[in-house]
Amino acid sequence: MQLLAETFHFISTHSDNVLHAIWEHLFIVMIPMGLAILIAVPLTILATRIPRLYPWLLGFSNAMQTVPSLALLALLIAIGVGLGLLPTVIALFLYALMPIVRNTFVGITGVSREVKDAAIGMGVTDWQLLWMIELPLALKVIIAGVRSALVGTIGFATLGALIGAGGLGELIMRGLSMAANDIVLAGTLPAMLLAFLAEFLMGRLEIALTPRGIRTIKH
Repeated sequence: MQLLAETFHFISTHSDNVLHAIWEHLFIVMIPMGLAILIAVPLTILATRIPRLYPWLLGFSNAMQTVPSLALLALLIAIGVGLGLLPTVIALFLYALMPIVRNTFVGITGVSREVKDAAIGMGVTDWQLLWMIELPLALKVIIAGVRSALVGTIGFATLGALIGAGGLGELIMRGLSMAANDIVLAGTLPAMLLAFLAEFLMGRLEIALTPRGIRTIKH
């Protein structure tokens, strides 16, 4: 309890620094997530039309997941990307790919063959089939992949402080260097809250964007 009291005291007396770190953290997270969605979703949809593309796409995204985060940052620095925001964004982008790729492919290919045949029988084009049938039915699964990637990215982003990217990880690193647990928690607690908030908001978005007729009873 004393540690929590000290943590909240630090946050209240350094609220400007903490808020700045939170906004910086959000900025670090949103760039790679936006890029991952804009690149991974269209490429995976293309892979549902060109099946030989999917093993390469999934293999690359899986390979990036197997590389330890610190090793990936070190590799990016070693090949000349530099320090700070850029290598952090690249690393987070690569880590975010796998759940988005996997869930997009599963969602699109998981649409019932009977449903697609019925739509084709009614004369829809391939683009109409994708836009009017496959995407609405797959959206719930796709958003689940984005949600998983987002929560993971919020956590991984704290490591960017090791190479000068800033964010909440900077508070954590400062606390560790000073052996000040209250400062460590001042960086850790907001990061945890951001992850919980992202999980909640993505869940609400999933419900809102899922067609009413296919929402599960539990929602």
